[in-house]
Amino acid sequence: MRLLIQRVKEAQVKVDNKVISQIGNGLLVFMGVGQEDDESYLSKYVSKLLKMRIFADENGKTNLSVKDVNGEIMLVSQFTLYADCKKGNRPSFIASGDPDKAKVLYENMGKLIEAELGSVKMGEFGADMKISLINDGPFTIYLDESIVK
Repeated sequence: MRLLIQRVKEAQVKVDNKVISQIGNGLLVFMGVGQEDDESYLSKYVSKLLKMRIFADENGKTNLSVKDVNGEIMLVSQFTLYADCKKGNRPSFIASGDPDKAKVLYENMGKLIEAELGSVKMGEFGADMKISLINDGPFTIYLDESIVK
């Protein structure tokens, strides 16, 4: 599993020119699922995500979590996080997980975040989404399997 986490002032997802999801201050989280991923990874990723101290405290130090600042989370599926660009100029996505399995893991991660945070906003799995955001910082973190092993 791979997460690309962006601290944002706001973000929104459109499908067919309609806003389906939006957040204010918080985290925009792109989630990619690999072939080897399963449910056992989800709680570790959610715990790490919710505890990461990447928001500024009263002294301007990155010392607060998304929970500490009452921030929101938007979770968006993105199989392209598993792009392999080693050969040629066209990325291969062979390492991406099966779409049916990936959808279940994506939905279950959303449920875990919602249970811990009280709410979560979601993209639409498999849709052609248009995502806009105001990146705060910019501040972008990449998490992969190395954090859960």
